[in-house]
Amino acid sequence: MRYVKDAASVIRSKNAGPYELTFDLMFPDAETYEQVRHSITKEKIAALYKIDVSQVLSIIHFAPAHAVKITIVRPRASGDLGETDVYGAQQHAPLLELTY
Repeated sequence: MRYVKDAASVIRSKNAGPYELTFDLMFPDAETYEQVRHSITKEKIAALYKIDVSQVLSIIHFAPAHAVKITIVRPRASGDLGETDVYGAQQHAPLLELTY
């Protein structure tokens, strides 16, 4: 078992509108991307974020950039009372535990 964080060049999160978060995973080359991409599933993302699988809206693989984009429903709307990360830039931490 290996961690995606050790294979990825970039792991980041950001807003995808007020009700969604998006995560980008970028890999240094095609070989690494191909090794990892199949292990990134809605079920694994849901487990990491402790959400229902239905809240994982999409996982998009973009081979030309050696990248995977994941979009989930935000737990709270951006800017909502009690929401602590209006830009969604600090929500990638659970992905550091993602394995392949």
